[in-house]
Amino acid sequence: MRFPQKRAKFSEGAQVNGIKSYTKIVTMPDGGSGFQDAELALTDQIVAEGVPAFFVAGLGSGQVIFLRSDGFDSEPHPAPRKQWVLMLKGTIEVEVSDGSRRRFGPGDLILAADTTGHGHVTTAIGAPPFEGLFVPAPDQ
Repeated sequence: MRFPQKRAKFSEGAQVNGIKSYTKIVTMPDGGSGFQDAELALTDQIVAEGVPAFFVAGLGSGQVIFLRSDGFDSEPHPAPRKQWVLMLKGTIEVEVSDGSRRRFGPGDLILAADTTGHGHVTTAIGAPPFEGLFVPAPDQ
């Protein structure tokens, strides 16, 4: 069966017209960790012929790591590398040095950039499994 072709609503090379919010975990000047709110600019872009444009933003990545866990509670640790974390299933709670905590669930995007210092604590919340994608990010 052949699907009817529809014209894309957006043209290639279009301007920014969307935002994806995310949380960045950073090393603070005192060596502790902290949260920063940040945004990715999204542009509309045709990714395949005959498919309407999607809002996209590049993460500039290397090898993607899929993680599945039945639960975990970590000790304070810095990120092993600057990396994007995309939650797929389950909920985690991240605590930074000043005691602030944030919960992240499916669809939430985190940039773990606290590669030095005291690091952060990650705790699994609720029923397992916990699934996420870890995507190395370029240093900038």
